[in-house]
Amino acid sequence: MREEQTFAQDCAEILREDLVAGRIDRRTFMKGLVALGLTPAVLGGSAALSRAVQAQATKPKEVVLANFGGDAVPAFTDAFAKPFEAKEAVKLVIDGSGPTTGKIKAMVDAKKVIWDVIDSGTGQAAQLGEAGYLEPIDYSIVDKTKLDPEFAYKWGVINYYFSTVLAWDSTKVQGTPTWADFFDTKKIPGKRMFRRTGLAMLEPALMADGVAPDKLYPIDQKRAMAKIASIKADALYWNSGAESQQLMRTGECVMGILWHTRANILERDSNGRIKWTFNQGIVQPGIWIVPKNPPAGSAWAHKAINAMQDPAGQVLLLERMGNGPANPAASALVKPEFAKVNPSSPENLAKQVKFGGEWWMANQDQLTQAFLDMISS
Repeated sequence: MREEQTFAQDCAEILREDLVAGRIDRRTFMKGLVALGLTPAVLGGSAALSRAVQAQATKPKEVVLANFGGDAVPAFTDAFAKPFEAKEAVKLVIDGSGPTTGKIKAMVDAKKVIWDVIDSGTGQAAQLGEAGYLEPIDYSIVDKTKLDPEFAYKWGVINYYFSTVLAWDSTKVQGTPTWADFFDTKKIPGKRMFRRTGLAMLEPALMADGVAPDKLYPIDQKRAMAKIASIKADALYWNSGAESQQLMRTGECVMGILWHTRANILERDSNGRIKWTFNQGIVQPGIWIVPKNPPAGSAWAHKAINAMQDPAGQVLLLERMGNGPANPAASALVKPEFAKVNPSSPENLAKQVKFGGEWWMANQDQLTQAFLDMISS
């Protein structure tokens, strides 16, 4: 089965599109090329051995953070790496080669771990953590007062927010639709768009069926699946953020469920034809995880995570990538033009449902398969 695209991977794809469209300069473009092709070779073989030796020192020469490349590399460099090096005199190296589940398992099994911190998600954190591939988060180092404790898990901790939201074609849908409107194809004819996974798709179905936002968890799986199945004849599905954007841009779907970053691009590129809302969106955490036996040492991996809770760096990441700051103190630093698209601003958080991470961690594998079986039957 193909591995699901994560939000972090989709951020990298958005930024690659910006490179092609000329919205960033040549220097950033070249950094993106390095992230997409050269970094993995540099970090292989003898480099891994060298870093293992470095880890024996009290203070390592570097801590390596893995993400999914593109301009996420220079964005993370400016937001996190430069301040960390200035404060600690230790380099924070951003490796954009893509920390898939398979890669993480392979390096831990081979005892050739080359990453210290990984940009991940709740599903990967649960799967890898319970299987013994991760260090538990050390909350004696990572400061819980700088984040929402609901998103402080055993195997991972929030690094930024993103949202799953409702978008619509304003030439075919009048006003601001609700989740009930999304599931009412008689009232508003046309195709509806879902992600090809149950993750954050079941919650809108339950709200459309009358479940209060504060009563969604534990999810009534049977009820949610039945609601989605009721419009299966009018449903299309996306695997990647780019696919979700395409289905809405071309008019194949009149309404869709997608990530807020893609919805915002659609509104911009369609000159407002495609609109979207945070109302009853599902606000979700991106997650930092630490692989088993990181070469810089567990303490320094967690020290880097704690440093990246600094609000100034998180605000810069919002401006560069659209990712909402995880530190509540960052809200006061967000410029007005970014506040309206910030999923973690107090105003937007108040409109949304907090993702039930603990529930999904326990149920995602089973529900993903059940969702796929339902839509293909």
